[in-house]
Amino acid sequence: MEPTNTQPSHPAIPIAIIVGFAMIALAVFFTASRYSSTTPQMPEDGSSSKTVNSTPRQIDSSDYIRGNPNAPILIVEYGDYDCPFCKQYHESLSQIMDEFGVGGRVAWVYRQYPIAQLHPNSPNVSKAALCVGSVGGSEAFWKFTDMIFENRDVEEPTNPVKLPEYAEAAGVSKDAYLACLDSNKMEEPLKRDIEDAFNIGARGTPYTVVMVGNEQAVINGAQSYDIIKSIIENLIRQLDGKTGENQTASSTQ
Repeated sequence: MEPTNTQPSHPAIPIAIIVGFAMIALAVFFTASRYSSTTPQMPEDGSSSKTVNSTPRQIDSSDYIRGNPNAPILIVEYGDYDCPFCKQYHESLSQIMDEFGVGGRVAWVYRQYPIAQLHPNSPNVSKAALCVGSVGGSEAFWKFTDMIFENRDVEEPTNPVKLPEYAEAAGVSKDAYLACLDSNKMEEPLKRDIEDAFNIGARGTPYTVVMVGNEQAVINGAQSYDIIKSIIENLIRQLDGKTGENQTASSTQ
């Protein structure tokens, strides 16, 4: 399902949520550098050379969202299809959605952040995914994305020969898929995602912003399923008004 054109508003976010986000930052800060693909260089797309806004652009109809578009907890991931850590992280977030997405409390937005200096073919894979989404919609985009990560080993790049096959398996005709790629019309959407990621401070992948109303926190790197689960459970407890020692302990595991 594609999102509505505005993000959900939660004007009465408890003050505990703000504290919870501070705990998230502490929980993931010390391990982040070991679990991400990083590069000191700017993306090769003409992006700004400095951070201009720490908040991701608003979720809109161009985004591909898994789960309830109006979920109170939004996970906005900037990823690289050829990043080994992103493959592991994709598996973790898929588990999170299996557990929490079905209840409508959590949604997952995937945005493109291919780092060409590390993975030269990754921008082309991103364009392929955007074409699949453009032709087939959100469900096709997610099926295609899942297949990319599921069908390569951790240290292997995506096999470009397989992409048309994945597109067809996701429900998109090969002709429509190839026509989209030939048109180069995904250049601008890809550039927008890369620029957005760079401008909010992403310097590696995966880079994730967890958003609850107007509050947000960064998960920098491919944190484990257990850590992400503790973060989500902590935030759900706070949204439900169930604060206390247990939720603090959970967020710092």
